[in-house]
Amino acid sequence: MTAIRQDAWSEEDDLILAEVTLRHIREGSTQLSAFEEVGEKIGRTPAACGFRWNSYVRKNYEQAIQISKTQRQKRNQFKKHTAYASVSSSNTAILDHGEARRSNEPFTEESISMDAVIRFLRQWKGSYHEMSRHIRHLEKELYEKQDELDRLRRDNDVLNKQVNEVETDYRVVNDDYKALIQIMDRARKLAFLVEEEDEHKARFKMDANGNLERID
Repeated sequence: MTAIRQDAWSEEDDLILAEVTLRHIREGSTQLSAFEEVGEKIGRTPAACGFRWNSYVRKNYEQAIQISKTQRQKRNQFKKHTAYASVSSSNTAILDHGEARRSNEPFTEESISMDAVIRFLRQWKGSYHEMSRHIRHLEKELYEKQDELDRLRRDNDVLNKQVNEVETDYRVVNDDYKALIQIMDRARKLAFLVEEEDEHKARFKMDANGNLERID
């Protein structure tokens, strides 16, 4: 457990408090985290460190605080633009020293960030045009497929109509065929009956005297 000190603050304590707090500001951390780290180093509570910073030490480091905030802002911008640039695989070369100093500028986080933004915008523009062409190509294919689908639907309607007509013709022919079979069957039966009647009918012939005589 951290000990609680009651003695006065020394210059070394104030210096540690200032250095740690400025580092946390520069790195984007919170002052509370800074006070906790300082408290562990010098054996004071975070509350005591925060009170000392706000009541005395802070006034002596106003300019250093502004510089730390500026460095934190540049660091955040650099991380942000680097994250954007990483979307494209070709952006791995953004941190190249020669590319960053092509205008004889110093190699700083700001110059790297600006280069990352320019490179990202250029590649995003190229990707946007490529994507637009791909979308137009897909739209063209979609229209062509839709036209083909409409044509197939029309052909299908025609074929269905023809099938219905063939089925109707088949039923008519089938009915006519059945009727013809029935007529032929009746005709056959009728012919058979006529033959039987002819066989049982008496037959006659005329003799030399002109008389009819029955033939058995």
